[in-house]
Amino acid sequence: MGRYFGTDGIRGVAGELLTPDLAVRVGRAAATVLAAHRGPGPLFVLGRDTRLSGPMLEAALVAGITSGGGHVQLAGVIPTPGLAALVLQQGADAGVVVSASHNPYADNGIKFFNHEGLKLSDEEEGEIERLLHAEVACVRDGDFGSVEVLDRAVERYVDALVGRLCVDFSGFHLAVDCANGATHVAGPRGLRACGARVDVLYAGPDGVNINAGCGSTHMDALREAVRSGDYDLGLAFDGDGDRVLAVDRHGDLVDGDFIIAIVARHLKAQGRLRKDTLVTTVMTNLGFHQAMEREGIHVVVTDVGDRYVVQEMLQGDYVLGGEQSGHIINRDVSTTGDGLASALLLLQALQESGSTLREAATVMRRLPQRLINIRVRSRDELQHADVVWAAVVEESRRLGESGRVLVRPSGTEPLVRVMVEAPTEEECNSTSDRIAAIVHQHMG
Repeated sequence: MGRYFGTDGIRGVAGELLTPDLAVRVGRAAATVLAAHRGPGPLFVLGRDTRLSGPMLEAALVAGITSGGGHVQLAGVIPTPGLAALVLQQGADAGVVVSASHNPYADNGIKFFNHEGLKLSDEEEGEIERLLHAEVACVRDGDFGSVEVLDRAVERYVDALVGRLCVDFSGFHLAVDCANGATHVAGPRGLRACGARVDVLYAGPDGVNINAGCGSTHMDALREAVRSGDYDLGLAFDGDGDRVLAVDRHGDLVDGDFIIAIVARHLKAQGRLRKDTLVTTVMTNLGFHQAMEREGIHVVVTDVGDRYVVQEMLQGDYVLGGEQSGHIINRDVSTTGDGLASALLLLQALQESGSTLREAATVMRRLPQRLINIRVRSRDELQHADVVWAAVVEESRRLGESGRVLVRPSGTEPLVRVMVEAPTEEECNSTSDRIAAIVHQHMG
């Protein structure tokens, strides 16, 4: 990756790394790259989440794209997967989302999709990166691009999705946490269109309350609401709407591993799980793998990051994949992780199987899992830290097939992540503590 692009576009604190000046240059560079690949006057669809800095960066991107000869359709506040869907609906050359997903409001980001609604490749991001450093000149005379508002953008996305996935959900009473983010209109609209009775939490964005004690990264409020109310289940989206987690009627968490397992079993029973295979990352719980083996479903494993999951799905022509975080992709429905689509797929599986969420979640048993982040001098030292890897080998030998050890560097921070799964909480904690102590001693 380059200086600006990380594993999920450009992300940083708005006004520090992510300034209007940078956004102008990014927009102009992207328009130049797209013009070279797709022809002059490329069309971009541009959306954002509810952060205070969103309109500022949106305006800067518009200035950059149009000064590079590109044209822009403004979708306004819309979930990230909705933006990807609109790229296809509008026949656009690219999509741009201004969002930092599940991060606090002070952060923001710029994420691109290509004309197929897929995230840009490393090579395409590299081209934009090179032009950022080259300071591309503004076009002149009659070569400027244009900008227009895309009417009913959210409705276009939701109505198309509901048309593909909706069955009668009138028997469901749902509590839905919208994280004060991009799903605050789309989420309730889509679920109600299918007949569900929906009570909405955290759907009043004010620019600074996105993900603030709510959404899929802060589940306590939803768990308490469902536990104390007359709900069949609860759903929680993240700030940009590409993730969803659930809680059953008792308030117990049903994370992405469980949701994928429930949907995978349902698709397989209907003959719609292509090659009886799905894709997950190395962070997926060992209990998930054991469950899928019992169900006769093969699991392909990738590095952490939805872009790697999607790449593997495309290469193998698999239909289902995702992450424990609730970032789930069904290629028959969407090109990227889609929280609303995943919620509809989960409800569809429950409706058609006649199961409650609690009953359906018995498809797997989650092994105790613990993740420790250790701050280090340099994450690059890990590959040569022989004493750390010796400890990993020894602890893995001790756990055998009943557990798992994963040690990896962070992709963005000077951290080493130690993840351990074991049959008991005590064994999980003691194993992870021993490895973390060695990492801290030799790399901290």
